[in-house]
Amino acid sequence: MTKIKHLLASCLLLCFLLTSIAGAQTLLHNANGYTSSDDGLQQFSVLVIGEDGKIIATGDEQLAEQYANATQVDLQGKTVLPGLTDAHAHVYSYGLLKHQLNLAGTPSLEQAVASIAAYAGQKPHARWILGRGWNQVLWPVQEFPTASDIDAAVADKPVWLRRIDGHAGWANSAALKIAGIDEDTPDPIGGKIIRDDNGHATGVLIDTAMRYIQKHVPENSKADVQAATISAVDALLAEGITSVHDAGIDQMNAEVYLSMADDGLLDMRIYVMIGGAGEVLDAIGSPIREYGNDMLEIAAVKIVSDGALGSRGAAMIEPYSDDAENRGLPFWSQSELDDMVAKANRMGFQVGVHAIGDLGNRMVLDAFDKAQGGKPSPLRNRVEHAQIITPQDIPRFAKLGVIASMQATHATSDKNMAEDRIGPDRILGAYAWRRLLDSGAIIANGSDFPVELSNPFHGLYASVTRQGRDGEPEGGWYMDQALTREETLHSFTLAAAYSANQEKRLGSLEAGKWADFIVVDRDYFTVPASEIDDIQVLQTWVAGELKYTRADSADAR
Repeated sequence: MTKIKHLLASCLLLCFLLTSIAGAQTLLHNANGYTSSDDGLQQFSVLVIGEDGKIIATGDEQLAEQYANATQVDLQGKTVLPGLTDAHAHVYSYGLLKHQLNLAGTPSLEQAVASIAAYAGQKPHARWILGRGWNQVLWPVQEFPTASDIDAAVADKPVWLRRIDGHAGWANSAALKIAGIDEDTPDPIGGKIIRDDNGHATGVLIDTAMRYIQKHVPENSKADVQAATISAVDALLAEGITSVHDAGIDQMNAEVYLSMADDGLLDMRIYVMIGGAGEVLDAIGSPIREYGNDMLEIAAVKIVSDGALGSRGAAMIEPYSDDAENRGLPFWSQSELDDMVAKANRMGFQVGVHAIGDLGNRMVLDAFDKAQGGKPSPLRNRVEHAQIITPQDIPRFAKLGVIASMQATHATSDKNMAEDRIGPDRILGAYAWRRLLDSGAIIANGSDFPVELSNPFHGLYASVTRQGRDGEPEGGWYMDQALTREETLHSFTLAAAYSANQEKRLGSLEAGKWADFIVVDRDYFTVPASEIDDIQVLQTWVAGELKYTRADSADAR
């Protein structure tokens, strides 16, 4: 019987593919469908897709009678949701990590060093050992590692490993030597070389100081970038993500995306933020909209205002509660930030600025206020992360029409150290989803992968429960800031589309929009909250074409 089911499933999949080629209408019925809309949550059981890959109509089973000649697909009561958007992530870095050393979740320094040694043994001909993911906060001794720690495992070639948040790097002595870093090397603006009591570099570099080493790392080719991108897209489609806002890419990434769109190789929608208001922005010149049959847009600029909380680089108005001499690292003066925002906006580009600390967020809001003349802008500028905000700055998001582009799993990952960093008073303005939403702000949700795991259902779960996947803490961490299930789905769909000026084409399952949707194995709105992060994607559709089918989901087809 199982073999018969799989054979029938394969035949149906072939039918889907032939349907998309022939351009016929497709009618999916017997669905347990939900979608956000401007009027709130809507339910449906029938979804009709036109030959152009856009939705003709949604409704109840009576609608099916009007489309008797369409290809019929029985979803057998399975739950259908709009395709999920990750509104802040890093596609190439995610794909690249599948080919480099991944230290995410490593429980101790000793285990990290053992992993480095094992990986180096598997790559005897590699010129550099590269990777990412270490997090000293998870280790028994929560201190930064040193070059000598790596030297004990690999001393004959350079090793360079980015921290989980990408805002610090860990090098061995060989890498420090190649970069020429010594006691006379200055700390750059917005960065710091961690040193011992004698002034010698220990091996950890914070934020802009990482450039000392990064510029010596061999560059990948366009073929490498495309391969990593395809690997990432395939994995993301399997998790129900149909659109990603790629937060900060370089010229090569942009060229690869354009080439892939030309060749029909983009299977998910990419909304690109160019990294910085410099040469790449000048080269692009003006926003690129709805490119490659609406699979690609290059319409935003990503700027970084400060560092991260875990490495104490987030720019704070007052010193850190656990480091009285440290206020973090602003990357720019206010006038420099103002000029970059103004330049990008004048060129027609939306601006998304990374801001973690309360000073970083205030500087960004001030820059937007100046560029927008104190009023909302049709470009819908964004604060990426918006993690720690003073109470008086929270209402400014709605007043200025600034999107709060936040990542739910950052709260549940940071809960073990955030209050230590900023204390019990400032924490009330941190990860303050409810306060922002109630003030009238728009929240677009994402993950910041590969900083966090890419699975969007982890974010849906974190937003609703304010808990880690281990169920801790009981009752949720500052549960008064949780969102409802409806609000959370909205933040991953229609609000995310709105944050990219795409809400008329994407983000909900409504007539005239692209048929981007997913079929999942349980009802997001009725399962216990503790099971939201366990939801599995059975199918992913983009523009009315089936792009992913779970291998063991024959019963869902």
